[in-house]
Amino acid sequence: MRVLMLPLLQSALQQHMDAGTIPDVPGVYSISLPWTPGVHVPMLDWLNAVPLYPQCYWQHRDGELEAAACGGVKIFNRLAPAQAFLAAHPARDTLRLWGLNAFGHGEGEPESYLFLPRITWQRERQSHQLILNLASDGSLLEDARLCAAQLAQLARLPGAGPLDPFAAGEISAAHQPERPQWRQMIARALTALREQQFAKVVLARRTRLVLSGKLRSAALMAASKAVNHHCYHYMLCWSPGRAFLGSSPERLYRRRENRLDTEALAGTVAADGPSSSAAELADWLMNDDKNQRENLLVVDDICQRLHPAALSLDVTPPEIISLRTVQHLRRTIMAQLNCRDDVRCLSMLQPTAAVAGLPRDAARRFIARHEPFGREWYAGSAGYLSLAQSEFCVSLRCAQVENQSVMLYAGAGIVEGSDADQEWREIENKAAGMRTLFAAESAEPAG
Repeated sequence: MRVLMLPLLQSALQQHMDAGTIPDVPGVYSISLPWTPGVHVPMLDWLNAVPLYPQCYWQHRDGELEAAACGGVKIFNRLAPAQAFLAAHPARDTLRLWGLNAFGHGEGEPESYLFLPRITWQRERQSHQLILNLASDGSLLEDARLCAAQLAQLARLPGAGPLDPFAAGEISAAHQPERPQWRQMIARALTALREQQFAKVVLARRTRLVLSGKLRSAALMAASKAVNHHCYHYMLCWSPGRAFLGSSPERLYRRRENRLDTEALAGTVAADGPSSSAAELADWLMNDDKNQRENLLVVDDICQRLHPAALSLDVTPPEIISLRTVQHLRRTIMAQLNCRDDVRCLSMLQPTAAVAGLPRDAARRFIARHEPFGREWYAGSAGYLSLAQSEFCVSLRCAQVENQSVMLYAGAGIVEGSDADQEWREIENKAAGMRTLFAAESAEPAG
């Protein structure tokens, strides 16, 4: 299958160059084209066929927005310069930067990875749009010539064919921490809770899978998307063998002008059980004191953090969100902001109490001391940044792909009364959203 996207972009770019509308000055220039795909080619199939990196795929959990972006015209490893870049071009308030924000960055580690794509294929509901971006600190016309050469090279490649079925099998698995060390870590957390060092801490496990076959990140993303419904789906590929991707149920926030929507997704039970139906487990979750306390702690923290920047705040009653392997408690928080500032929004909301704990700084110090790995992009956020509208999901239910190995991550909220074995079962259920995509070829080591 050949998608006639590249010839269309080539023609549009040449028309702009011939008309002299692309100036020989520094700046940003975008060409946007409404588009009706002639044949149905999934965006992930198209990205897989285009060797232009970095690449980003993102789909909203309700399916209303889907985007495939590739090629880094501008790349930012911190949020503030990214926002300043957008602010310098206010006439282009829909210009979007796509990527990730890290959970917490140490010395020398990136805070973010956000990029202005060369090419974006974007769908909002049933409307498709192609966007070609030029950017230069010297000459936009020179970047247009470079872009024309890139498009010509890409147009000579074979068309986008269907992704091969995902078939990478699990050869071995190793947890950090293993189950005995997990119990010890939970015991230390419960001691700290009794000493009132914090009210909640979220502790995580990383699982390294060694795989039997070659792993294509787009195929793994497609497989996760096919079974993990009602989730944000996100993928950032730096190269064919290196990517971070996942299917997360949780919104960090969406900002439209000065209106911000966020949520508290905390409190978890299995989607089904050997002796209980999903409805019975949902009813238990709605009435369980420990899980309700955990959710309300997150709500209170979000409201306190937003209060200095909010003209008004509203919170909805709790509801049950049912996913493939787990069910969650969710409350939605809506705020009217006194200014549009995504750096401030990220600082206030990330990491949430649902992925770090309360008080946030004390919980993060405990995590840094006791978790046996760095979280990096896990429990950070994935999405897009623009002046008019920004949205990020919490980067959960995720995988870090490195050639023929994959790191999976899952965490559990520890409060007074938590049980280590019950929390282990919770992270098993959460990790299953990604891990069950791999056909096990050997038994998991005992833990």
